[in-house]
Amino acid sequence: MMLRAFAFGLFGGLSSLLFTPLSAFAQTAEMPISQCQAIAQKLPSVQFASFEPAGVQLAQAGKSLSMAAREEVKITFVGHSTYFIESPEGIGVATDYSGVYQPSRTPDVITMNKAHSTHYTSHPDPAIKHVLQGWGPVPGEKARHQEMIGDVYIRNVVSDIRNWGGSIEENGNSIFIFEVAGLCIGHLGHLHFELNEVQYTEIGRLDILMVPVDGGLTMGADSMSRVVQRLRSSLILPMHRFGPPLDRFLSMFDGKFDVAYAKEQTIIVSMRSLPKKPMILVPQGL
Repeated sequence: MMLRAFAFGLFGGLSSLLFTPLSAFAQTAEMPISQCQAIAQKLPSVQFASFEPAGVQLAQAGKSLSMAAREEVKITFVGHSTYFIESPEGIGVATDYSGVYQPSRTPDVITMNKAHSTHYTSHPDPAIKHVLQGWGPVPGEKARHQEMIGDVYIRNVVSDIRNWGGSIEENGNSIFIFEVAGLCIGHLGHLHFELNEVQYTEIGRLDILMVPVDGGLTMGADSMSRVVQRLRSSLILPMHRFGPPLDRFLSMFDGKFDVAYAKEQTIIVSMRSLPKKPMILVPQGL
């Protein structure tokens, strides 16, 4: 498991901070810094310490809970591409929400993508306070989200999609990233094309990755496996299962990842519980 937080060399102290791109601290006090991106820019062989520059809010800096209380995140596979993420402070996030697959309670936040109607709804429950669409208000325009909701920082990285006519719609899909309890959790949405270097940089480091495994409606298993391996996440959670059996996707990794099947409906994960060897964890109900 890779350690989390801002990185400092054992003897470097503040001097290592000088190598952090200035853009990382160019945000205002109201807009938190993405630790997923900041840690991805650090060398792997470093020690980690907590550091808060004056006037900067770290995206994962809890305020009201003890360290032990804010370590654990609950993740439940609800159906199709919908996972329900519950933060230590009780914020509930439903991914690729269409309303067909309902979590155990009304989510505080929903994210949506529009490749198919099973990934969004035009009429979300009014009780849902935060509705984040993965596409812009104008075709081709980028959706931009940087939201601090309770103890969850949510942002997105856009990608193109194929539309029903077979042409390409620019910026029609969003990869949503949830930074909570020291973890960086990414949901690939309805990803149609392999990511480019700019997108990998914007995503940064992900501890947990939710990945479609349909084998063709999004991308073929070989293309999707390359994305998964490049992102180097510790825990892979499959979703969006159609067509070829799951074994087709699992066989792409040639033993590089462990494979396990969840024993409980809800997965409880923390920084400390991340597997040392990358693992594909098949949720109940997939």
